[in-house]
Amino acid sequence: MSKDKYPDPREDDIYAGDRRISRPDSAIPDWHIPDAKYRPIPIAWFAAAFLVQMAVLFTIFIALSSQNGWITIALCSLATGAIGMWTWDRGMKDAGSGWRIATVVILIAQLAFVCLGASARI
Repeated sequence: MSKDKYPDPREDDIYAGDRRISRPDSAIPDWHIPDAKYRPIPIAWFAAAFLVQMAVLFTIFIALSSQNGWITIALCSLATGAIGMWTWDRGMKDAGSGWRIATVVILIAQLAFVCLGASARI
């Protein structure tokens, strides 16, 4: 390659001094090592708890719609406790206080809606 031409990044490695800053098979320079490690974030734990609880409580509520409301409330409370413990074990215990509070509030709020619905059968 002549000194007058710029290298084609689709075909040639591009160097800045002794450092390769671009290569044809990757847009990442050789000195950059991408962080491929999974780093969970509190919103993922929050969303998982919310969605899992919603599905589980709905299933229990529908399955026990002909039973006494106390049975529905008791099973939904147990399920909510289990989902809360699962969420805390996944890492929510190390999250910020805002995420912890929001998670507890949403778990209690969804359980309250189920209790309200099941109270008509008590």
